[in-house]
Amino acid sequence: MRQRLARIPPKFWLLLILLALGVVLALFFDRGGVRIPGPVPEDPAGEPDYFLEGANLTRFNEQGEAYQRLQSPRLVHTPVDDVTRAKTPRLRIYDEDERVWLARGESGRLAPNGTQVTLSGQAELEAPEENWLLETEVLHYLPGSGHAYSQGEATLRQPPQHIRGERFDAWINEGRARLTGKVRGFHPVKESSS
Repeated sequence: MRQRLARIPPKFWLLLILLALGVVLALFFDRGGVRIPGPVPEDPAGEPDYFLEGANLTRFNEQGEAYQRLQSPRLVHTPVDDVTRAKTPRLRIYDEDERVWLARGESGRLAPNGTQVTLSGQAELEAPEENWLLETEVLHYLPGSGHAYSQGEATLRQPPQHIRGERFDAWINEGRARLTGKVRGFHPVKESSS
């Protein structure tokens, strides 16, 4: 057996050692799929001071309870205007009665100190417990007052009915909503059984 091992050329042993070292280094430096970040985003407000990829943010009230969660594949903060912009944000809002409200859009904008969240591009606000969904182009949410509103045309859907208006307001903590301005809709008539 020793004679067979002695006949193996030294170049083979060196190759075997290098392969083993490569495997050990690959295992050592693989830290759970750490990704290389994409290019630094550009914005008309200036160069960002930071950006986060795969972000999950949670805001808490004075009692330490979560009242708002934001999920986005990319958040960018610009110091010039102190605004954070989000790509395809998903917002989860908890009202005072612990009901869940869902909001989403193609892009989002978080004002300084979290005073306002604006979702743009096919923005939606959903109340799963009440089974209704609002669709609009731009949706504003004021976390301090729990007021969500749209200043443009909005459609409220609660199957099988839907209603459209020029403005939408919802007071999340009060569990009420309002459509105003040229309100029109479709309400199917229930058939009575005779």
